[in-house]
Amino acid sequence: MPSNPSRAGGVRRHDVAIRGTGVVGLSLALLLARERLRVALVGPAAPTGADDVRAYALNAASKAVLASVRAWPEDRSDEAPAVTPVRAMQVHGDDGGELRFDAAPVGAEALTWIVDVPSLERRLTEAVQFQPGIERLDEAPPAALTVVCEGRRSSTRAALGIDFDVRPYPHKALAARLSTTLPHGGVARQWFVNGEVLALLPLDGAEGHAVALVWSLPPDRADALQQAPGAELAAAVQQRCQAALGDMSLRGAAQTWPLERSVARQWTARTEQGMVALAGDAAHAVHPLAGQGLNLGLADAAELARVLAGREYWREVGDARLLRRFERARAADVQAMGLVTDGLFGLFSHDDTRIQGLRNWGLSAFDRSGPLKHWLVRQAMGQRS
Repeated sequence: MPSNPSRAGGVRRHDVAIRGTGVVGLSLALLLARERLRVALVGPAAPTGADDVRAYALNAASKAVLASVRAWPEDRSDEAPAVTPVRAMQVHGDDGGELRFDAAPVGAEALTWIVDVPSLERRLTEAVQFQPGIERLDEAPPAALTVVCEGRRSSTRAALGIDFDVRPYPHKALAARLSTTLPHGGVARQWFVNGEVLALLPLDGAEGHAVALVWSLPPDRADALQQAPGAELAAAVQQRCQAALGDMSLRGAAQTWPLERSVARQWTARTEQGMVALAGDAAHAVHPLAGQGLNLGLADAAELARVLAGREYWREVGDARLLRRFERARAADVQAMGLVTDGLFGLFSHDDTRIQGLRNWGLSAFDRSGPLKHWLVRQAMGQRS
């Protein structure tokens, strides 16, 4: 599809400039270059250090996006598996309530996949290197459209004056990796206890003995556990999950970060340099208890690529009406997920004993709900039908 190359008496070399080189920015660059758009990728190479303890829970829709640009991480014989399929999920309340999701009843290979972050970033970086139409630059060039994928603290968004509403949660996230004496069996486990949310995500393949910890808890306690000796942190996790995976030991250092629900008041804007769109954490952030943060960001990238690829022949990629289609399509999904995570956090952080009893009864009742539970599983997997 043609685009207008003229700009200020010169020739514009790029159709789209992407500011940000994280997973969303790299994925978007590959999706757009596949549509024969000329892409400038602006920013430093994504860090791929082995000390990064993050792991992403990616649903089937996100897996399809990454596979379509040949960036889904593949296992190597000389490394631990980069992807671990989650065949089941166990959710535990604080008074005996329990809920279990399984992939088999909905005919799925897995509920989700836990993906090692450094491995995913390396795979995306390699794919970008071999994809024609992508030029890596240190500064943003003139382009019909600039997409900001710099994360929730985006300096570009701030410089443009785009309002970003932030509502902090009274918690921090504590993340670490732990070795376990018992295999995780491909099961993701989550505990809602005393207002805290602790998740253990399986790593190192289906029968691995390692998990990624994501623990939402008050800031003072999060900081204290991060600074405590590794054995003390491992013991605290082991006690909280009632030794569900046997003895535990810390692998590397723990990390913390503040939790918030945030969203840009507008996802697109007209500037002196051209049209701007936001994607990923630069546009929104939700509580990690549902594991949907990166799934939302990759859905942004996929929708923007779809809208640009399907535009009328006479529209260039920076057409304001075109970009509003993208904003309308994504804002509704992000708002819905934000409301869900807000509601769950509020419900399970409530210290009223009557509320505690009701929510634990609700967990067990929902576990027996059959078709409703299967529908929710398909929604979480990214299947809308």
